[in-house]
Amino acid sequence: MSTSYKDLHVWQLSMDYVMEIYRLTRDFPEYEKYGLGSQLQRSAVSIPSNIAEGSGRQHRKEFIQFLYLARGSLLESLTQLAIANRLDYINDSCLESIEAVGKKINMMINKLISSLKKPGQ
Repeated sequence: MSTSYKDLHVWQLSMDYVMEIYRLTRDFPEYEKYGLGSQLQRSAVSIPSNIAEGSGRQHRKEFIQFLYLARGSLLESLTQLAIANRLDYINDSCLESIEAVGKKINMMINKLISSLKKPGQ
């Protein structure tokens, strides 16, 4: 791809998402630092990482595959956030706010996949 992954809005927003996840997990109970907190951080970090790695691949199909991985990691992190909410580690307002960002990232990933699937792109 001719555009740097850093220029992709979906990568930029997913980086912001990671920063928010790290801020949230700082307040998790100490016993969750290496449990749900760590798992949530890893799934969030995987989103922009897969977008970046995929953009560096030679073939469009490979990029699309990495975007599918990024989307899977996003949905994994959203599930983990719902678990954190049920455990009262984050409140409903916080969950709704970060879910809104997650939904936007999901839409952006889907649009990018669709654009890459178009012939002649």
